[in-house]
Amino acid sequence: MSETVSVSSSALSFVYLIIYWGFLYSNFANARGFDSLLQQLPQLGAFRNIFESKIVLNVKDYGAKGDGIKDDTKVFAEVWDMACSSKVKQARIIIPDGSHCLVRPISLAGPCISKITLMISGSIVAPSNPDVWHGNDTHKWLYFHGVDHLTVEGGTIDGMGKEWWNSSCKIDPKNPCRHAPTAITFHRCNNLVVKNLMIINGQQMHIAFTTCDGVAVSRLGVFAPSGSPNTDGIHISASTNVEVKDSTVGTGDDCISIVSNSSKVKIRNIVCGPGHGISIGSLGKSGSCDQVSDVSVRGAFLSNTENGLRIKTWQGGSGFVSNVKFEDVLMENVSNPIIIDQYYCDSSKACPNKTCAVNVENISYVNIKGTSASQEAINFACSDVAPCEGLYLEDVQLVSATGGITTSFCWEARGSTSGTVYPPPCYSPCSSFINQVTSSIPHLQAI
Repeated sequence: MSETVSVSSSALSFVYLIIYWGFLYSNFANARGFDSLLQQLPQLGAFRNIFESKIVLNVKDYGAKGDGIKDDTKVFAEVWDMACSSKVKQARIIIPDGSHCLVRPISLAGPCISKITLMISGSIVAPSNPDVWHGNDTHKWLYFHGVDHLTVEGGTIDGMGKEWWNSSCKIDPKNPCRHAPTAITFHRCNNLVVKNLMIINGQQMHIAFTTCDGVAVSRLGVFAPSGSPNTDGIHISASTNVEVKDSTVGTGDDCISIVSNSSKVKIRNIVCGPGHGISIGSLGKSGSCDQVSDVSVRGAFLSNTENGLRIKTWQGGSGFVSNVKFEDVLMENVSNPIIIDQYYCDSSKACPNKTCAVNVENISYVNIKGTSASQEAINFACSDVAPCEGLYLEDVQLVSATGGITTSFCWEARGSTSGTVYPPPCYSPCSSFINQVTSSIPHLQAI
């Protein structure tokens, strides 16, 4: 008997469901359609989620002014929370074309139920006054953390960094040294896509990836004046499986910097300048143990930069830089085109000598050509206690931008060459340590 009742109840529920669907259809099928119904009844949010595979949230629909003057931080945060908690597969947040959303320091946290796309057709603008950060973490402006499968694309992000630069102790030594915000930080964000963005005038670093795994970056434009202090373009820290490609960076510091425990990093087709070049490091500061490995830079044009391809480590640190390949790079009027500096010291005081160092090994430079703004086009200043091992130069031609000669400098460096290398390398091909060697040959014509 119980089985008969159970079957009857199920059948009855099914009949009720058919009747309910018939009611909905009869009332709305001849109006604007079922999709229109869902749009007209936002109060049925949970109900809508059953039928939709994605939602679109336009910040203007939720009260954002988008005039660059009134504060849109609260609206942005509320829309983010709606997207993150939505049970649909994909949630898209739209900053529409023509909108300039003024956003104060904000934390955009995961984990999120849906995959989020932040589509910036307009722009996000920072407050111009550093006092806005009073009581907030001055290391961050737009801080995404713990969000997997996030996509950020399109439009402009403006850090409004001028007042931060003017108050920097690097610009005016009378000012106290303080940390300025990184414009955009992605922390512990896995399977991340960032593309088609213009990022300008960062307060300090423009965009940083920290402790991320699986990052695809493409078609970025990152710009700040050459005199803006510490405004690294793209910063990669403690992250793996990162690819940055088809981007242009011109700032007051490193175009791309790779630091502290990063691996499997690919850099492809980058235009760099002005700035400090493409750098690995600095590493080993304050005795830290840092490891960077499996880095490939292929296809880059560097113009009028302070450095070209640089590895920099502090004395006293530990760890290693290994398996790095720079390939197919063209330089124009670049100071220090190829440089390894294991005596890096970014301090107003002299740094003391130390008896330990970060190891530098298996570093390759293949098809590196162009003009050097300094006579010393190749500089391998390696550690007395941890000499550079496994350096390799192939088809390198770095001639003087002013018509003179170029030279190479080596200290405690070992390696090999292949093809034409100018200026000729000065490191030792054998196992014995090097003291100091310099070499030069007459000027060659640029290719």
